Amino acid sequence: MRMKNIYIIAFLTVSILITSCGSDEKKLMADNAPISVKVNTVKDTSNNSFLTASGTIQAVNSANLSTRMMGFVTKMPVNVGDHVKKGQLLVAINNADLQAKLSQVNAGITEATVGFTNAEKDFNRFKNLYAENSASQKELDDMTAHYNMAKARLEGAKQMKNEVEAQFAYANIRAPFDGIITGKFINSGALANPGTPLIAMEAPGKFEVMASVPESEISKITSGSLVNVLVKSIEKTVKGNVTEVSSSAKNTGGQYLAKIALDKTDAPILSGMFVTVQFPIETKELTDMVLIPLEAIVTTGQLSGVYTVSESNTAILRWLRLGRTFGNQVQVLSGLSSNETYIISADGKLYNGVKVIPSPALP
Repeated sequence: MRMKNIYIIAFLTVSILITSCGSDEKKLMADNAPISVKVNTVKDTSNNSFLTASGTIQAVNSANLSTRMMGFVTKMPVNVGDHVKKGQLLVAINNADLQAKLSQVNAGITEATVGFTNAEKDFNRFKNLYAENSASQKELDDMTAHYNMAKARLEGAKQMKNEVEAQFAYANIRAPFDGIITGKFINSGALANPGTPLIAMEAPGKFEVMASVPESEISKITSGSLVNVLVKSIEKTVKGNVTEVSSSAKNTGGQYLAKIALDKTDAPILSGMFVTVQFPIETKELTDMVLIPLEAIVTTGQLSGVYTVSESNTAILRWLRLGRTFGNQVQVLSGLSSNETYIISADGKLYNGVKVIPSPALP
């Protein structure tokens, strides 16, 4: 009986070992299964020389509206995001003092008008009397001076009214053009101060980019150049052309500004979006560059590399020395040559020696 139990235990042990070896073998086969990868080939970039600069999108037509007078805001009928028409009321400031001043000016105009009317009648009468030799030259001269003074007083009163009415434009701030409200810096009941922005607006549809260019590169940029503008947040590229190149960095912290007018596009771009501008240049320094996408770079500590594909279709990690970044690509100074194949993405974990099944990445 004891011998029979020993046989049963031995049989179970052998069965377990066989099962375990089979599982390990299957696991090993699974671990060594080839990985599908997308690959690219390094191409000659001698005809695509460009330098990059960071910038920000802004509306071509924008305004920060303020007032010349001090007073409390009585009405603010718009909110951020509202579409407004030219001439629409945006901010109303208490103008009781202006109303009182206007009443005084109108009273002055009425008084000056009466005085001018009487002076004009007297002048015409004495002019006729002088023609009939019934008035002296001295009397006519006095009446002419009185008439001219009355006329000047009336003109002065009218000009004072124009001045008061002009001040009403700063009490009732209206939209200077059709656009969208982009900012409110004050609320109803608050005190508005002269020169302080109260509300901001811009006209949608036409955009431009202000790019900052270091002094070592600004001489390579020329007005009228066609450029590519990479909008990072929406991963879109918009065409544009350089319209202005700054000749001074005195007020911009050592960075020169370049203005780029963007072509009309259906891309959902907005003011304030950050962009990378690619300026085409002609320079021997950038001839025959090796550029690869940033997504293909593998980083370990301070080392950067890329996986390449060997002749036996295995992945090989190759360390690189990188240069400048151009939008979503980086320059390879050493470690990778033209026409070599590198891996962009993989369906599994990459490591040295893993079998891969390469297929070309979409352009």
